[in-house]
Amino acid sequence: MIGELPNVQAGMEFSTRRLAHEAGVHRPLQAGICGTKKKGAESIVVSGGYKDDEDYGDVIVYTGHGGQDARGNQVSDQTLDDTGNAALVTSCLEGLPVRVVRGAHDGSAYAPREGYRYDGLYRVASYGSKLGLDGYSIWQFRMEAYEDTPTPPVRQQEVIADPGMLPVDDEADQQPAGNEQPGRVTSTVQRIVRSSAVKRSVKEWHDNRCQVCDLRIELLGGSYSEGAHIRALGSPHNGPDTTGNVLCLCPNCHVMFDAGAIVLKDDLTVVRADQEVGPLRTHPKHAIDLDCVRAHRARWRS
Repeated sequence: MIGELPNVQAGMEFSTRRLAHEAGVHRPLQAGICGTKKKGAESIVVSGGYKDDEDYGDVIVYTGHGGQDARGNQVSDQTLDDTGNAALVTSCLEGLPVRVVRGAHDGSAYAPREGYRYDGLYRVASYGSKLGLDGYSIWQFRMEAYEDTPTPPVRQQEVIADPGMLPVDDEADQQPAGNEQPGRVTSTVQRIVRSSAVKRSVKEWHDNRCQVCDLRIELLGGSYSEGAHIRALGSPHNGPDTTGNVLCLCPNCHVMFDAGAIVLKDDLTVVRADQEVGPLRTHPKHAIDLDCVRAHRARWRS
């Protein structure tokens, strides 16, 4: 249930939450977060239930679950032990997409006027805690729309006024001049590492500990590692998407491995900068495909 669903497009509306549930877009009938710590978050509902939420359309600052009373006031601190919050942490660390559903409420110009609307896939870019408006610690998650996720429509505001009294905008009918010879700029973007089921199995076997340097990166709410294909997928390398073609690495070793600064010998000895540094750490369930090891080594060593 992670990611897009068949026959469900961004912008699809549901008059009731039960209809969204029946379509599989957001399965819980009450909870705002659907998911588990182990598998990540499937979906969230943004419907004004938390006063600290911020909605900017393509970006949502989403307040985690927990600590509220029946009137919607925060009466205790939130924790990452909550199932929903833990699920969003996993989605952040694993680079997993989350379906976003907006419900009607007055706190956002992007909310539908009535019912619920599926607004596509967002990623959990980051998370952190702060003191909320009610004076208790809350966890918030920055949700960013994927590039192919359409920007949700802005709800038209009803303005009741005498047209004769409205100010005249002299620039309203002017067209922007544009640029006939646009220049180019160099920009740097963060690399997004998405985790497939194959990669997640390998990372789980190794408990997120790097097979090369043995580093396990500990973060609030979980640990982090990356799944690295030994033989690259796609043309011209055409490596298989199997556990035998994946290593569990820390980000540093992943970059060095992808760039050929780290290679493996047939006996799985790690060679870094042409120096042997010791054996690759292995796991009984993780059988490394030696054909992929040889193909990776041949790519970077003559």
